[in-house]
Amino acid sequence: MDPQTRGVTMKKTDQSKKTAAKAAPVKAAPAKVTDPNQLFVTDLDAYLWGSGVHYEIFRKLGAHPCEKDGKEGVYFAVWAPHAAAVHVIGSFNGWDEESHPLEEQGPGGIWHLFVETARKGDMYKYLITTQTGEKLYKADPFANEAEKRPGTASVVTDISNLKWTDDAWMKARDSYVPQTSPMAIYEVHPGSWMKHPHGPDEDGFYNYRLFGERLVEYVKKMGYTHVELMGIAEHPLDGSWGYQVTGYYAPTSRHGSAEDFAWLVNYLHRNKIGVILDWVPAHFPRDAHGLADFDGTPLYEYADPRKGEHPDWGTKVFDFAKNEVKNFLIGNALFWLEQYHVDGLRVDAVASMLYLDYGRRDGEWVPNIYGGNKNLEAIEFFKHLNSVIHGKHPGCMMIAEESTAWPKVTAAPEYDGLGFTFKWNMGWMHDFLEYMKLDPFFRKFNHNKMTFAMTYAYSENYVLVLSHDEVVHLKCSMISKMPGYYDDKFANLKAGYAFMLGHPGKKLLFMGQDFGQWQEWSEERELDWYLLAEPRHQQLQNFVSALLHLYGKNRALYESDCHPGGFEWINADDGDRSIYSFLRHSDDGKNNLLFVVNFTPMDRPDYMVGVNEKKTYRLVLNSDEEQYGGSGAERPAAYKAVEGECDGKPYHFSYALPPYGVAVFRF
Repeated sequence: MDPQTRGVTMKKTDQSKKTAAKAAPVKAAPAKVTDPNQLFVTDLDAYLWGSGVHYEIFRKLGAHPCEKDGKEGVYFAVWAPHAAAVHVIGSFNGWDEESHPLEEQGPGGIWHLFVETARKGDMYKYLITTQTGEKLYKADPFANEAEKRPGTASVVTDISNLKWTDDAWMKARDSYVPQTSPMAIYEVHPGSWMKHPHGPDEDGFYNYRLFGERLVEYVKKMGYTHVELMGIAEHPLDGSWGYQVTGYYAPTSRHGSAEDFAWLVNYLHRNKIGVILDWVPAHFPRDAHGLADFDGTPLYEYADPRKGEHPDWGTKVFDFAKNEVKNFLIGNALFWLEQYHVDGLRVDAVASMLYLDYGRRDGEWVPNIYGGNKNLEAIEFFKHLNSVIHGKHPGCMMIAEESTAWPKVTAAPEYDGLGFTFKWNMGWMHDFLEYMKLDPFFRKFNHNKMTFAMTYAYSENYVLVLSHDEVVHLKCSMISKMPGYYDDKFANLKAGYAFMLGHPGKKLLFMGQDFGQWQEWSEERELDWYLLAEPRHQQLQNFVSALLHLYGKNRALYESDCHPGGFEWINADDGDRSIYSFLRHSDDGKNNLLFVVNFTPMDRPDYMVGVNEKKTYRLVLNSDEEQYGGSGAERPAAYKAVEGECDGKPYHFSYALPPYGVAVFRF
């Protein structure tokens, strides 16, 4: 038997019976579909798919356990319009290449077959015979489960009968307004967050369920509101971090089954934690079992390699001119939001889709019909995608990782925008990191690096990000980027995080950054959790947790992120002392915060801060407390402003600002 048709036998593990017995979803008794029109591909399905508007195509294509004429089996359907023949082979027929030929369903290129001998849990592939007689062994593009790598087979499963216990969350999601809500995102790579050295998985991977229990405990303790999960869609190579996808409709089997992943999302929701997934519509790998040259022709990718291949990444680019390809991706986005109750998608590498010359030299790219470098088909795709998502699920988020100054990324399509909910603020991230890496002596000459982002802060709806990309490839971890001696590094990082939290925009930290991971991140090992036994690491974690809880409890820090009424500089020009002071206002004016951040090791015992009103300012966060690694000096809890000009304001009060000191006052 040809080894391409088979993979390593899928190893079923149950890491925690106790966990499995906890929060649902609970799998109900199978309810077999008996009406073929509900499941089998019809002429109308083929027409809608060809038109690019069959938004629930995942219910028809793929492998679906069902009944036909009173007999149980599995219905297989696949799009391969240029194939000469298609067979389904698998564990149910001994991988026999002749026993189960699929039939064409009309002229649209869909092949289908009902197989009585197939059952849930069977592994399978499509054997596609090309027009030239070549045999291709392909995984199912719409499979809901896959064999654990290095195996590459698809697995028959049934996700139609999952029951959820997150009804309250989902009902509230319909009316959720992300722009005015708190979003403190914890970016997590499940395979390396924490390893299971004595578990049943030979790679040390946690099952989704046990991972969920530990993740929820940590996220709630720290004060994050959302998790962003990396590498969930099935992918063959660990080193790709999940950004080279072969199974767009399948949660990776590294951490368990499709049902286990649904349990994870449900458990997060039950604990009031939102779920965002990384989503990769920009490109896909060349792996033989994947989408590349699926039916012997460039089916999912552009045929012209000047459009269809990324020279830097060695990957294929989706053909956004094809209705079926756009439908595949839009349907996939809806699949995660609807079938798995995911609350948002972070769309990877948007810039690579928008620009035809992205990563290409002169002569290696094809201009659009107007001679420009904009991919008009990708622009239309984004407008279509985001219109559908927000039309069906207005409370869900579409977040663009877009690294250029492309205009109107978060504007509505009717205003010629791309329609995203948020955009990662890569400009802020770059300036912030450049400033934070400087020796404090030189910060006075770069003071505007920390203020410049406010000149464009409301041009888009932003997320401030310190993501995984900033702590790999010899960029150093966050704590290692900081200048100075050991203690200075922690003090610098605390000041930086406080500035980030006070700045307009939603927040994202990558795992390990909140306790001072020294090593760069690697997908091959878990975080260095043992560092929390060291006082400075524990104190940093305490401080980040205090920041996050302050954030979640104060509307001034999130409800006006997307309009200019919520932020006011007190002093943006104190470059000689490298001190920044600013206000965050709540919309009703009843909950306001004053931030003061000192970015030098200089003690400022005579510091005064100007304020607009003669009020009492209560100290709600003080980095000089012992639990955060400070001196522990006693300070008054309240400060009364007095008349007298300071910072251009009519009133002021005094506060002894310690080295790298952070002080937040409520008024």
